Amino acid sequence: MTATVTGPETLAAPGSRRPETKRRSGGGLGRYILIRTLLIIPTIFILVTLVFFLMRSTGDPITAALGGKLTPGQLAERIHEAGYDRPLIVQYLEYLGQVFTGNFGTTLSDNQPVVEVLLKYGAATLELAFYALIVAFIVGIPLGMVAAYFRDKGRDASLRVFAILCYATPVFFAGILLKLVFSIWLDWLPVAGRASTSSELQMQLLPNKTGIYLIDAFQTGDPAIVGDVLIHAVLPAIALGLLTAGVFLRLVRTNVIGTLSTDYVDAARSRGVSEYRLVRKHAYRPALIPIITVIGLQIALLLGGAVLTETTFEWKGLGFQLVHYLQARDFVAVQGMVALLAVIVALTNFIVDIIAALIDPRVRY
Repeated sequence: MTATVTGPETLAAPGSRRPETKRRSGGGLGRYILIRTLLIIPTIFILVTLVFFLMRSTGDPITAALGGKLTPGQLAERIHEAGYDRPLIVQYLEYLGQVFTGNFGTTLSDNQPVVEVLLKYGAATLELAFYALIVAFIVGIPLGMVAAYFRDKGRDASLRVFAILCYATPVFFAGILLKLVFSIWLDWLPVAGRASTSSELQMQLLPNKTGIYLIDAFQTGDPAIVGDVLIHAVLPAIALGLLTAGVFLRLVRTNVIGTLSTDYVDAARSRGVSEYRLVRKHAYRPALIPIITVIGLQIALLLGGAVLTETTFEWKGLGFQLVHYLQARDFVAVQGMVALLAVIVALTNFIVDIIAALIDPRVRY
C-alpha cells in the first residue's frame, strides 16, 4: 500500500517540475533581454556625462576656439550669448535635454549643426568599418583554423606571431607601410581618398546619393566607378581590418583547440574521422560563438582606429573630421561627435549581446 501510494507521487514529482524548468529557461532569455535593454539608458547617460565634463575640464568652448582671436570684451560677449557663463550644472542639464531630443549643438568653426556633420561624414566611417570587418573575417577566421589544425607546430607559431603583430602594430604605422609598398614602390593602389575625382563628380550628380560610395557607385551603373571605389578602399580596409583580424585569429585558434578536446570529437576521432574533417565539420561553428560575443568590443576598437586610419588615408569620415575639429579647438563639434560614437558603441554592444544570447544559451546565465 505504501509503495503504491508513494510510487505515483514520486513519478509525478519530476513530471511536475519539468514545465517549471522550461518556463525558467524561457524566462531567463526574456529577463536577460529586459535587463540589457534597461542598461542601455544608464550606459548612454554615463558616457554622455563623461564626454561633457571632460570637454569642459579645459574651459568653455568659446575661449578654447576663439581665445586670442577676439578682444576680451568681444570674447566675454560671445560667451554670454552662448550661455557658457552660467553655472556648469545648468549647462549640463540643458545639454542633456538637447542630446535626448537629437540636438548636439552647432559647430563653432564652420557654424554647421553637429547632426548634419554626423550624417554627412558618418556614412564614410560606417563604410570603412564594414570593409575592415570583412577583412577581419576573411583573414582571422581561416588562419585561426589553420593555426588550430597545426597546433604547436611551425605554422601555428608563425600565425600566432602574425596575430600579435596585427593587433600590436599602430594603425597609422601599418597604413604608412602599406602606402609605401603598394602605392609608392609598386604603384598598384591609390595612395589616399575614397574615389578618384571623376568618380566623385559622377556620384555627386545622383538624385538619391547615400554617402556610402559603394552603394552610390552601383547606382551610377558604371562598373568602372564601382571598381574605382573598391580599389581605393583596399589599403584603408586592410590597415584597419588587420587590427581586428589578429584578435579573431587568436580566439578561433583557442576555441577550435578547446572543441577538439571534447568527448564527441574524441568519439568521432575514434571512428577514424580525419583531423581536417574534425576541424572543418565539428569544431568550426562552436568556435564562431566567441567571435560574435566580442564583435561589440571590436566595433569600438574599429571606431577608435578609424580616426587614425581616416587621417592616414584622407578618408573623409567622422575620424578625419574629428581631427579637423580638434585642431580648430571646436569642442562643441568634438563633444557631439564623441557622444554619438559612444551611443553607437553602446547600441552595438546591446545588439551583439542579444544575438549571442539567442545563439548560445549559456550567455544569459
